[in-house]
Amino acid sequence: MFSEEDERWMHTAIEAATERGRDPSLSPIGAVIVLKGRAIAVERNRTEELCDATAHAEMMAFRKAGVAVGDMELRNAVLYSTLQPCGMCTMASIWSKVGRIVYGAGRDDVHQMYFEDRNFDTMNFVADAYRDDLVLEGGCLRKECAALYYGPDDDVPKEEQGNI
Repeated sequence: MFSEEDERWMHTAIEAATERGRDPSLSPIGAVIVLKGRAIAVERNRTEELCDATAHAEMMAFRKAGVAVGDMELRNAVLYSTLQPCGMCTMASIWSKVGRIVYGAGRDDVHQMYFEDRNFDTMNFVADAYRDDLVLEGGCLRKECAALYYGPDDDVPKEEQGNI
């Protein structure tokens, strides 16, 4: 299902995600935006260090990619993310006009704290969007990516849980 190139870029996202370490409490999320076979942005989650709730890895990558190409539109680009993008990052994907989103771990692979809603699933959100040219594919290096996060049944202390 996923090409060697997809796996190579996802490994790059994993490297970015683990730049500060592999502890799940660090929210090690990585994102890469590829255009014409070249990475134009490689970023990691920076919410805590920037005190910015919008500094998700994908959002940081969109900002960097926009500067790299001189435009907010990233047509034909591919976004690779180690974790299924949240609602905010999915909406930014739609607005930036990326052509494809490839993610590693999905919402069923990780603790519920990583998602803002019990019922909202970005897969459905993209399907309902006005864009018919956006492809969303999950499960690229699923196990490697899921290992970065708290699991669905992990007993995570409330003070460490985001979004809950």
